[in-house]
Amino acid sequence: MKVIDLTHYISEDMPVYPGTEGPKLQPANSYEVDGFKETLMTMYTHTGTHMDPPAHLFKGRTTLDQFPADQFVGKALVIDCSDLKEGDKVSFERIERVKDKADKADFILFRMGWDKYWGTEKYFGDYPYIEDEVVEYLIQTNKKGVGLDVIGIDPIAHESLPIHKKLFKNNEIVVIENLMNLGLVGDELFTFCALPLKHIDADGSPIRAIAIFEE
Repeated sequence: MKVIDLTHYISEDMPVYPGTEGPKLQPANSYEVDGFKETLMTMYTHTGTHMDPPAHLFKGRTTLDQFPADQFVGKALVIDCSDLKEGDKVSFERIERVKDKADKADFILFRMGWDKYWGTEKYFGDYPYIEDEVVEYLIQTNKKGVGLDVIGIDPIAHESLPIHKKLFKNNEIVVIENLMNLGLVGDELFTFCALPLKHIDADGSPIRAIAIFEE
């Protein structure tokens, strides 16, 4: 079995969505005083590589803890869009090129190549985003989730979050943001696992996302 980690590290100096406080990792117990080490971790539910459910935007919709565990595991396909420039849209033609495999996937992961800018100002810039026809495809094919290696599925300037809203209003789907290493996965279907913390009324959660290949 081969496993590729698709998850950014959590640290106090990590990039976070503009206006959000970064995580705090404070010593709570030490080897010297208490005989063991423990850390108090304080952070927002949408920190780092994380997952959004419909309840992120719509009151009364599904929270992460209400999904069955199999929502977070399935076949995934990475679609390479790293040739796109700042502000470009991911067109439906990208799906059509690999439609046989895309139709079989539970998750579609879009590689913008933006993880190379993690920790820089450009990460918060005018990254590529998916067009409406792609959003409709994700809905009509009942995907479990969609993921990207950028800070948000909506452009950072679109404060009303129209793509989030279209995906979440009537559909049982999750959005995964701030992935990394999608360029290491290849262009074939693989097993994808992205498990959120199981806390009550979860409007979001950091995840450990991995790609699994049977050798």
